[in-house]
Amino acid sequence: MNNVQRNFFKFLFILGVWSFLLIGLIKINNDNIDISGASLASQSYLKKIPLHRNLLQKEKWNQLLDQTSTTLASERLMTYIDNEVLVDNRTGIDDEQLVKEVEEKLPSLPLAYWTKHKAIQAQANSKNTKQCAKYPSIYDIQFSNIYWQTLQTTNGTFQLFGAYYDIRKSSRIGPAVRILGMIDRINPTVKTYCQFWFDGQKDPIIVKTFEYKYIWFSRWGNYFNNVYQPYLIACQIPKPFHSNVPTSVSIVEKQCDTSTNNLRVIYNLPADDQKKGFAVCVKGLDFLYDDLSVKLIEWIELITLLGADKIYFYELQVHPNISKVLKHYEKEGKVHVTPLTLPGGQPNVPGLQHMYLTKKTSQKRQNELIPYNDCLYKNMYKYEFIALLDIDEVIMPKHEEDMSWHDLMVRVLEKGKKLRNTTYPSYNVRNVYFFDETQHQHEWMPGIPKYMHMLQHINRAANFTKPNQYIKCFHNPERVLTLHNHFPLACLGGPCKSFSIDTDDAQLQHYRADCVKTLKKSCEDFKEFKVKDPTILKFKDKLIARTTKTLETLNFFKKSTSFTNRDYSAITNE
Repeated sequence: MNNVQRNFFKFLFILGVWSFLLIGLIKINNDNIDISGASLASQSYLKKIPLHRNLLQKEKWNQLLDQTSTTLASERLMTYIDNEVLVDNRTGIDDEQLVKEVEEKLPSLPLAYWTKHKAIQAQANSKNTKQCAKYPSIYDIQFSNIYWQTLQTTNGTFQLFGAYYDIRKSSRIGPAVRILGMIDRINPTVKTYCQFWFDGQKDPIIVKTFEYKYIWFSRWGNYFNNVYQPYLIACQIPKPFHSNVPTSVSIVEKQCDTSTNNLRVIYNLPADDQKKGFAVCVKGLDFLYDDLSVKLIEWIELITLLGADKIYFYELQVHPNISKVLKHYEKEGKVHVTPLTLPGGQPNVPGLQHMYLTKKTSQKRQNELIPYNDCLYKNMYKYEFIALLDIDEVIMPKHEEDMSWHDLMVRVLEKGKKLRNTTYPSYNVRNVYFFDETQHQHEWMPGIPKYMHMLQHINRAANFTKPNQYIKCFHNPERVLTLHNHFPLACLGGPCKSFSIDTDDAQLQHYRADCVKTLKKSCEDFKEFKVKDPTILKFKDKLIARTTKTLETLNFFKKSTSFTNRDYSAITNE
C-alpha cells in the first residue's frame, strides 16, 4: 500500500471516530435535557448551549440515584402493607369500670350509690308516688368547674366541695355531717336544709342546717358580699340514725326541693383500724412555668425521712416535670394528688389563673382554705397529727438524737403535759429564714451535689420571726374544727390553745429568696445578721442517696451517674 492509500484510510478512520463521538454527544443531550415544557424561543436557545462533558455525566448519575431511591422507597413501603397499625383496640369499658374511674376523679360524687339504687329511686320519683324530696339524678346536678356543685338560693350562691362524717368525741353537737364550700355572702341568713340519703332508704331524712362556720377573720380583708367566702356548714344527724352513716347529702332552700347538688359523705378510716403518725397537706400547687421538680424531689425525700406517712398535694397548674415527679411518688404510695379548681366565675385557664392568684392575694388566701380543710376532714381518723406545709418549708428537729418528728413529739408532748394535764389542739413551730442568695455568695458545700438545694443552704437568719407569726403546726385532728395556713381558726371542746415548741427543740426552716411582703421592714435585719446552722446535715447521706436515685430513675441527669443499688445501700445503710 502506497502513501496515498495509507493517508486516505487514516482520514476515514479519524472521520469515523469523530462521527461516533458526535452521535454520542447528541444522544446524551437528548436523554438529559427536557425542554418539552419550555417556549420555542427557550428551546432554540437551549439547543445552542454547548454541553460540558462533566455536567452531562453528573446529570446522568443523579438520574440513576433518583431511580434507585425511588425503587428502595417503594420496597420499604411494600414492607408496611401487611403491618398492623398500633392503636388502642380495646373495647369500651363496662359501667362498673366507668363508675370506678369517675369516682376516682371525682370523689365527692356518690356515683356508685346512684348507679346501684337508680332503679329504686326511679320508682320512688315516679308521678304515681308522692314524695317530699326526690333523689337528684346525677345528670341534673349543677357542676361548677368540675369539682364543685352549686346551690342557688334567694340570698346567695353556694359552691360545695365536700361532705364529711364527723363523730369526734370532742364535738359538742354529736354525730354530724360537715360540708365544706364557699358562699358569696359574709353573713349568710338564708335558711337551708340538709337532705340525708341512707343506703336502702327511698326517702331522705331532712334536718335544718345547724350552722355556717366562717373560715376567715373579717380583719383580714375581702369582707364583702358577692365575693366567695369559705365556710364549713354543719348538719346534725337525728338520734334515731346516730349509728348510721349517710351515703350522701344535699343542701336545699326548701325541705321538699329536688336538689341540684348531692355530695358523697366521706368517712375514711385506717385500713387496719390503727392511726398512723403524720400526714402533710400541701395547698393547691400553682407552678405552671416554674420547674421546681428537683427541689420538690429533695423536699419530698426529706419530709418522708422525717416521718411523714403520706403527703397530700392539691394541684392547680404545674410544670410537666413537677407532674412527672408527683406521678412517680404516687406510684410509690408516698403522695396523693387531688386536682383542684377555683369555684364560681373565678378563672381556671392556665396562665390567667396564675395572674389572678398573684394579683388577688386575699382571694388566693381564702381559696387556699378549701384544700387545707378538705385534707383535714378526709384524714382526721387516719393520723395522730396533720401538718400544713409549703414545699419550701421543713419542720426540723434540732437535737442531734431527734431523727424524726416522732422523736420530736415525744419530747414536746412531755413538756406540754407539765404545763397542763392534757394535750393541745396544736403544737406550733417558729419560722426562720434560709435565704436563697446567702449561700451563693460563698463556696459550694464540699461533698454535696449542687442540685441539693436545702443541703447547700446552711446559713440562716440569726433571728426568728416573732412568736405566733408565720408559724406552722402539728394539729391534733381530734381537736381542731377549722384550719388556717398557720394555725387553727376554731377548735372542738374549747378555745384553740396552741403549744409553742421551744426553738431549741425544733424550727420551721423556710427556704426563700426574700421575706414575705408584710415583713419588709425587718427583712433587711434578717438578711444582714446570719448564722451557720448545719442541723439538716444529719440527714445528708440518706437524703443525697434517695434524691439522686429518684433523679436518675426519672432521667433528670444528662448522663446517667450509673448508681447501683449497692451504691445506694452503702450510703444509706439500708
